Amino acid sequence: MWASRKACPLELTGVLGARLRKIAGLVPSDSRLADIGTDHALLPLYLVQKGICPQVIGVEKAPGPLQAALRAVSKSGLERYIDVREGDGLEPIAPGEVNAVVIAGMGGQTIANVLERAPQGVLIGVRSLVLQPMNRGAALREWLYGHGWPPVGEELVDESGRLYEIIAAKPGQREAVTPDEILLEVGPLLWENRHPLLANHLAELIQKYERMYEGIVRASACDPCKRAEIEARLHSLKEMMKCL
Repeated sequence: MWASRKACPLELTGVLGARLRKIAGLVPSDSRLADIGTDHALLPLYLVQKGICPQVIGVEKAPGPLQAALRAVSKSGLERYIDVREGDGLEPIAPGEVNAVVIAGMGGQTIANVLERAPQGVLIGVRSLVLQPMNRGAALREWLYGHGWPPVGEELVDESGRLYEIIAAKPGQREAVTPDEILLEVGPLLWENRHPLLANHLAELIQKYERMYEGIVRASACDPCKRAEIEARLHSLKEMMKCL
């Protein structure tokens, strides 16, 4: 049984980058957290040492990062508060063990698959998801809206010149209306709140679709339907940019 964090006043052992700091800021205080794909356990260490979470389970399936996480937690002396487990996704988590989940640094479809394959009962007691897709944010948002986890917050953060999306979701109504495709890609809450980095985000999406369009035009067998779809997507994104 884990001890209370109040009994372990240790100083911070590391400094998080902007991406992980933003993720940490979206984790509800006093959460019993699972950090899926914990890597070197930087986030669990930070959350426990800052007193944000009394208990964290870090899950990692890759042998190298798993051993690094175990060493980092052992070196910090926080084994009573951070439990590093080997496993894939949410499989090592038992129902009722956690009430918040972070999944960061994976593709959006991969994160959706992790949530889809969660063992029976594990997500029932979870009140908060904090998700950071490296790509395919639209696929992740579509899964969330379709499975009763509508996003309640969206953030963008710039770290070393790269822009990252972060999505916070809570259990809600399955009948929540799914936004249209362009908003799923942009982020409906990023758009609604006119996030300070939204112009950068739109510019990246426009560049992505311009590259796709150029590739289709150069192709020997150009798909007219795909070409029209990308043209429409580009038009929508550029119109959104004009509204900022």
